[in-house]
This record gives sequence, structure tokens and C-alpha cells, in this order.
Amino acid sequence: MEMLDIIKALGAIAHASRLTVFRLLVQAGPAGLTAGKLAELTGLAPSSLSFHLKELSVANMVSSTQEGRFVIYAARYETMNAVLAYLTENCCGGNPCTPVAACCTPEGDQA
Repeated sequence: MEMLDIIKALGAIAHASRLTVFRLLVQAGPAGLTAGKLAELTGLAPSSLSFHLKELSVANMVSSTQEGRFVIYAARYETMNAVLAYLTENCCGGNPCTPVAACCTPEGDQA
């Protein structure tokens, strides 16, 4: 994934409503959720939800499919995984990562 695509994806989820929607879609799995169900779960007005779904879609973070009268939205796991891979590509300088707790313990502090 190109850096500009990563920036677009991160920018799309850098808003509380969009992050909430995206996390709900990730939890829903590949089957996704209808816009109506997303509105119900988030409490967002349909026009606001539509705006946020458009932003997520433009950033390739969600996909949509028409099923009869309903539009089903689903997280694009390949994009999410590509963003995570980009962010962790050179994690710990190529050395195996240690548990977070070990990284966060101040020097000299014995647990």
C-alpha cells in the first residue's frame, strides 16, 4: 500500500463516529451490516451516517453491496490489514517484539 493510501485510511478513521462505525463493521464480520442497523447501533442520523460511510468508502476502508432494498456495508479487512502491516513493518528494529508491559516499565523499577 502506498503512503498516501495509508494516510487516507488513517484519516478516515480519525473521527469518533467513523471509528465507531468501522469497529462495528469489523465486529460484524464479512456479512456486514445494513445502514439502518448501523444507524440504530450508533444513534447517528441517516444523513450523518451516509456522510461517514462515504468517507470510509473513499478511503477503501468499507465496501457496500446492494441486496434488494438494502445496502450492506462491510469492513475491508485487506485494507485494515495493509494499514496494520505498514505501521508495524519495522517494529522493534526487526527484533522480536517484547510484551508491552516490558516496554512500559521504567528503568530500575522492579515489579
